[in-house]
Amino acid sequence: MSDNTRTEKDPLGTLEVPTDALYGVQTLRAVQNFPISGMKPLRAFVDATVQIKRAAALTHKETGRLDPKIADAIVKAADEVLAGKHREHFVVDVYQAGAGTSHNMNINEVLANRANEILGGKRGAYSPVHPNDHVNMAQSTNDVIPTAIRLACLSELGGLVKAFDGLAREFENKGKQFDDVLKTGRTHLQDAMPIRLGQELDAYAGSLRRGLKRVSEGADYLRDLGIGGSAVGTGVNVEPEYPKLMVKHLRESMKIELREGKDRIQLMQSMGDVAGFSSQLKVLALDLSKIASDLRLLASGPRTGLDEIRLPAVQPGSSIMPGKVNPSIPEMVNQVCFQVFGNDTCVAVAAEHGQLELNVMMPVIAHNVLLSMMILGNSARVLAEKTVKGLEANEEQCRYWLERSAALATALAPQIGYARAAEISKQSVKENVLIRDLVKREKVLPDKEIDEILDLRKMTEIGVPGGKHAGGSAG
Repeated sequence: MSDNTRTEKDPLGTLEVPTDALYGVQTLRAVQNFPISGMKPLRAFVDATVQIKRAAALTHKETGRLDPKIADAIVKAADEVLAGKHREHFVVDVYQAGAGTSHNMNINEVLANRANEILGGKRGAYSPVHPNDHVNMAQSTNDVIPTAIRLACLSELGGLVKAFDGLAREFENKGKQFDDVLKTGRTHLQDAMPIRLGQELDAYAGSLRRGLKRVSEGADYLRDLGIGGSAVGTGVNVEPEYPKLMVKHLRESMKIELREGKDRIQLMQSMGDVAGFSSQLKVLALDLSKIASDLRLLASGPRTGLDEIRLPAVQPGSSIMPGKVNPSIPEMVNQVCFQVFGNDTCVAVAAEHGQLELNVMMPVIAHNVLLSMMILGNSARVLAEKTVKGLEANEEQCRYWLERSAALATALAPQIGYARAAEISKQSVKENVLIRDLVKREKVLPDKEIDEILDLRKMTEIGVPGGKHAGGSAG
């Protein structure tokens, strides 16, 4: 053994562990076995696992199963990690052996080594605190990891909700600001009936709020914890009071609503609750991506596109075309959403690949669902702050396109019938003349009646243009 390493032993033999490492031999084996992505566990996943170890120490102190001195040292070590210390010692790759045993042991070894230091011992000696016997007491990777996934998702939920609430609020503000801006609607990317820009933007907020509600409803299933299930959900080596006390301590420490799972075997067998939650994140991302694409389309131009809105310039848009400014933030949001779609597919396939009493694909499930939460929340915040807040309407261009919409003939249909209105629409496009001017020229109806029917503002509210029902045919 050199001065830079210490010798540690596990059931497979000995390895030289770096002297300054808080992790131990089992973590090192995982590092050597899985040099796959270079990606380390996300902070929320580490914190959630540490919270479980902390709660277990408090529980076993309360039941008298663990020496109070050892329990207190484990709790202190856990509190240091939760305060942001020792992060560099969580080193196991995201892609690792099934179930997350390597991640679990990484946490166990770091807390055991730090607890021993707190008690005056040395790293690697594992006395008086042992990673398996004390930090992992009454636990199995098989109930720790699914519980950690649930806790991690719930711990990140508040930030996600806040980010999307902020984004929805910015759209609502813009909806009020631009409620008087009339523009043409578009369906199939073709001319459609008038809509107000404020209505369009406010509807984006509505989609986001509905999506956020579905995410919160999906998260409620995650509040049922299977901790105490031990190896196969039956609770072997676990005191009867352990599950309830664990939920109590986790609730107090994390300040989130949690419930003791009624069926710990089911909660170990199935990752359906997490897959369902991931699916709702995907649906939220679907709406967010659609909105980002709409913003890009509405801002297209400025000379050859729609140019109905102007987005804040955040960076030069081209290395070759001077003055070009791109919708950079919405483009980023689209890419984030595409990643979330892929993450959810991975979660779904991994959730299906559980066998019998355990799903061994939990590490990749944990990474993907937490990554989705992180990048969705961050992108929503950036979109709100750097794009929606500074969004402006190009009212002149909105009026220009609206007056030229061939769909305005639709308002005439209740009075002159669908077939005649269709002829008017086609003639308008063929002759490149406004619907209003054409119907007056052709004396389709009296001018005063035409002006009433083609009141563009009234077309953006429910009702029959002109207020009359007779004279037309159903179309």
